[in-house]
Amino acid sequence: METAIPTRMGDGSIARMTRSELRADIEDGVAQAVRRAKVEPLGADEREHLLDIYASPARFVGVDLGDEIVLSCDGTGMKTHATRTQDLQSYEQWMGADLLELCPGDYSLKVIRTILPYEAQRLHDALLCTIAPMQYGIMPNLGLYAKDDGPCENWSALLPQGKIAEARTAAEGAAEMAVADAVRMADVMWEAGADAIDFDTTGASGDPEFWATLRATELIHEKYPDLGIQLGMAGEFVLGMHGELEYDGKRLAGMWPKQQLEVVQKAGATMYGPVVNVNTGKSCAWNMARALAMVKPCMQIAEIPVHMNVGMGVGAVPMFVHPPGDAACRAAKACVDILRLDGL
Repeated sequence: METAIPTRMGDGSIARMTRSELRADIEDGVAQAVRRAKVEPLGADEREHLLDIYASPARFVGVDLGDEIVLSCDGTGMKTHATRTQDLQSYEQWMGADLLELCPGDYSLKVIRTILPYEAQRLHDALLCTIAPMQYGIMPNLGLYAKDDGPCENWSALLPQGKIAEARTAAEGAAEMAVADAVRMADVMWEAGADAIDFDTTGASGDPEFWATLRATELIHEKYPDLGIQLGMAGEFVLGMHGELEYDGKRLAGMWPKQQLEVVQKAGATMYGPVVNVNTGKSCAWNMARALAMVKPCMQIAEIPVHMNVGMGVGAVPMFVHPPGDAACRAAKACVDILRLDGL
């Protein structure tokens, strides 16, 4: 009789599964990725190694000495009850951060339009008392440009009414506004001394938001070729809220990680963060198998560093406000060992 091994579900709850059950979950997770994203399955040795990671009885697992990679984390300036500058100092000196990020509490592009001078001063001051590279981070969050929060008609309200053309026009208008705001933000942060800009959770509002971020990335890279641009996604699949938008002659709606990376590289980004969302009703082993299979094709064409998103609700890390460490470390090890990522 096989021993039941403690493991985690996608919501963070403890589950007990045998090695055979974990193997079946891994096989099914890979199969789901192959079916949905039209990718090649993980190799037999890769699936076996993934099984060893999730079947390990160890409380924590880690990569081998010498296999450590760079970590780029968002929101590092708002993790405690201290000031944002003190948060950044603590993250750097206490946790040994590879990269720091200053960001507003709301974390949305449109919100910082009226507070850019204050944010620039904060970044400037923080740079004077830290050493690690510092980026300024925001979410494009195109929805805030739609009514009732913004000036554009709300395409999410127009679409159910069958007003397709009107919805597309509204989304295009919002995208153009977001591009202008993003370039203005980069202008100010470059002058303040930022090392990079982080567009986090890109595509949450679908292909109009992805297009806006790609266009902004292109313009920013042309103006400031030495400014880093990290572009992290919101999900593994770009939703077609518009459906006809293209970048570099490629339709954005329906793109999976490999296709996303192709246009991200073309736009001039210096770092790409693929995302695979967690199914909370499946095991972490199932989620990781699916995620690895979807992201593996990126590593075959990557010309820029790939930092897969492994945080709350993505990359096989449970959807829980404080993800359990045993699940998070297994996700990190699996990504490093099997994908040979540049960072996380």
